[in-house]
Amino acid sequence: MTLVAFDFDGTLSDSEMTVLLGQQCGVADEMDRITEAAMNDEIAYAESLRKRCALLDGLDNEQAEQAFKQVQLRPDTGDVLGSLTAEGVDTAILTGGFERGVNAALTEADTMVDTVVANRLPVGDGELTGEVAGPLIEGTKDDALHVLCAAIGVDRSETVAVGDGANDLPMLEAAGLAVGFSPKPAVEPACDVVVESMDELETFLTSEGIL
Repeated sequence: MTLVAFDFDGTLSDSEMTVLLGQQCGVADEMDRITEAAMNDEIAYAESLRKRCALLDGLDNEQAEQAFKQVQLRPDTGDVLGSLTAEGVDTAILTGGFERGVNAALTEADTMVDTVVANRLPVGDGELTGEVAGPLIEGTKDDALHVLCAAIGVDRSETVAVGDGANDLPMLEAAGLAVGFSPKPAVEPACDVVVESMDELETFLTSEGIL
């Protein structure tokens, strides 16, 4: 297996970007309810994302930046990513979250991945517009995985997907090996294995000969 594709919020990070942003304008609880419904496959992910982003309309961009700076990787994530890179394994983050938060967390942890596919929050006149743009709104993560495999010349049967929520299901079902990271109940049946920490993930990848 030569490509490992990760979800971000709830997987590589225990931060939830929209909730952190919501805390900046007093709508975190509402954000959290919408997020939980989406992750449990109770409402469509695209619908949930647009609803959450609409709540951010008018948020000052500097406040948004402060929220993104709070996004952190889980303990030992940098070690796992570094080990994969050292073994020549391609790594990717496929997330419905936002590239600014992903990049901030990777930079803070002094680590990196080969590819980040994420959404964006448009800014106008120094404020968030309440809109969202990017490839993973209506587009699904299996499509993103397919494009990435074609770009680097890897068959999807040679991929590992790691995720936790309902919007990860297409990616988990398309990959050669599906790893649930503390997955939601609606997601666990699609997983070949479940792990609860980055240490467990590293042990599993080692047992599979990927590390």
